[in-house]
Amino acid sequence: MQYGMAFIEHITPDESLIRRMGRVLVSGKTPFQEYCLFESGGFGKVLMLDAEVQSTERDEYIYHEALVHPAMLAHPDPRDVLVVGGGEGATLREVLKHPTVQRAVMVDIDEELVRVAREWLEPWHQGAFEDPRTELHFADARAWLAASEDRFDVIVLDLTDPVGEENPAKMLYTREFYELLRARLNPGGVVVTQGGMLLLDRYQVHTVLHRTMREVFRHVRSYRDWVPGFFLTYGFIVAADGFDPSAYSEGVLEARILERQLKLRHLDAPFIEAMFVLPKDLKGWIAEETLISTDARPFYLTHEGEARVAGRSPYAD
Repeated sequence: MQYGMAFIEHITPDESLIRRMGRVLVSGKTPFQEYCLFESGGFGKVLMLDAEVQSTERDEYIYHEALVHPAMLAHPDPRDVLVVGGGEGATLREVLKHPTVQRAVMVDIDEELVRVAREWLEPWHQGAFEDPRTELHFADARAWLAASEDRFDVIVLDLTDPVGEENPAKMLYTREFYELLRARLNPGGVVVTQGGMLLLDRYQVHTVLHRTMREVFRHVRSYRDWVPGFFLTYGFIVAADGFDPSAYSEGVLEARILERQLKLRHLDAPFIEAMFVLPKDLKGWIAEETLISTDARPFYLTHEGEARVAGRSPYAD
């Protein structure tokens, strides 16, 4: 793409955002993706990967708190935590806010992007990479997990959407991958993943992931939050076997927030409880989904935003 005073970010084939760009601070291309960090008047520094906004300086805490803390608070004593992806370091930052955490392992395939983040995204990571509890691995997360015997209390998946048939990220959204995650959980463990945008005509990432995770985990729950930097409502999915991770009362959540002395900017106990209240149409889309992503037939999105699997659209018939 060409960078100028403004650029058009295509959200769907039918809707786009025009963002005004200020000074470009750093840009380049790693073996895995193109990156650009620029200044904006509305959101401060803005990080783009492959011409799509990933997070912004002024509101990244909303996405990262929403991704991390409902799962962390659902667990009574999260000590060992795995972060898959999360190159900016902000997901790791939120995990490390919990004083119960003794070891936070982050596995990201893109070492160069993490190097850029360490240098340029200090407002995001806030020193999390240097925390003595942090353990960094630069590897394909699935291969790393398959070779590891480590067990975790909470696993946080901060991944990009599987856009493109050749995108290797699609293999991190299959039933077999979730089975691997389940095998790496301690008893009572929790998995949480980003669950894609929730638009009237673009919600398949969320519904397919929810349907696929139900093949593996006993309890799978969706929740949502508005992310200003994305200009849309974003979905998340949390799953567990031993308990319903959405069933904790406001009182229990508040007690755990106070006990762990969490300094949260966006979330509090009433709002966490409210995030799991879904509108009727979204509940219907989730209930009606039939597609299960597997290693043999992995789900992915076309660049136009259409859900496909094994070379054809599962919604064609």
